[in-house]
Amino acid sequence: MRALEPEVTNAVWEAVKALLPVREVNHPMGGYRRRIPDRLCFQGILIRLVTGCSWVTAEHLLGGAVSDTILRSRRDEWTDAGVFDAVVTEALAAYDRIVGFDLSDVSVDGSRHKAPSGGEGTGKNPCDRAKSGWKWSVATDANGIRVGWATDGANRHDSILFEPTLEAVSDRGLLFDVETLHLDRGYDSKGVRAFCEAVGITDVICAKKRPRGQANHTKLPTPLGMRWTVERTNSWLSNYGQLRRNTDRRIHHRLAQLALAIVFIVTIKLINWRNRWNPTN
Repeated sequence: MRALEPEVTNAVWEAVKALLPVREVNHPMGGYRRRIPDRLCFQGILIRLVTGCSWVTAEHLLGGAVSDTILRSRRDEWTDAGVFDAVVTEALAAYDRIVGFDLSDVSVDGSRHKAPSGGEGTGKNPCDRAKSGWKWSVATDANGIRVGWATDGANRHDSILFEPTLEAVSDRGLLFDVETLHLDRGYDSKGVRAFCEAVGITDVICAKKRPRGQANHTKLPTPLGMRWTVERTNSWLSNYGQLRRNTDRRIHHRLAQLALAIVFIVTIKLINWRNRWNPTN
């Protein structure tokens, strides 16, 4: 997986390192236990994100150089300091500055995944025999770059997560630049259309719900539109094992995992852009 390539990992680490909180040592005798390097802990967090393994397995994959307890505590320390939120904001700003968001066509869709440990923000997955699961809803530009997202339990309907997803886009100052919004039939409701009108989005392409009693295999005369971009984006995120089968029990931990995965995806896109237009670098 490209997220584990040194070029990608080092680029993301340089951005994360600049955002880490400064650690103050106030030991009265000047002595303290030697701190495990942040770079090593970052590698353990990345291994867990990519493979979906446990913290204990990540410790073994690192040769026992750092314990699973230290990995969890360092994750919590960085999450509480807002490191992951800051680095995803920085990554999106860099992409907008270098490549530019294409908000002429924006797509919104959700994706359900397993959450066997349960906890906050999970629910019975109707697509997985009512097993515990979670769900993310993302808004993407025409190139599949995420500009807003929200999470909840797997039992939440897409239309319920629609408003917080667009509010996340608004928080980044991008909502007024959206020209056309592409939605699937799960969003075909008066509430969704009313919210779109309230925020100034008048061009909404939404597949119509099937009439009651109509067979599922019956084709409807509705255009696919640009929804394939968000479907592709969901598949990119699903490649990360910890998102595909999340074992965190706290919402802010899941959001941190999701934000870090988005950072890696955006970083890979920027590296591809550099290689395309400046291959000699």
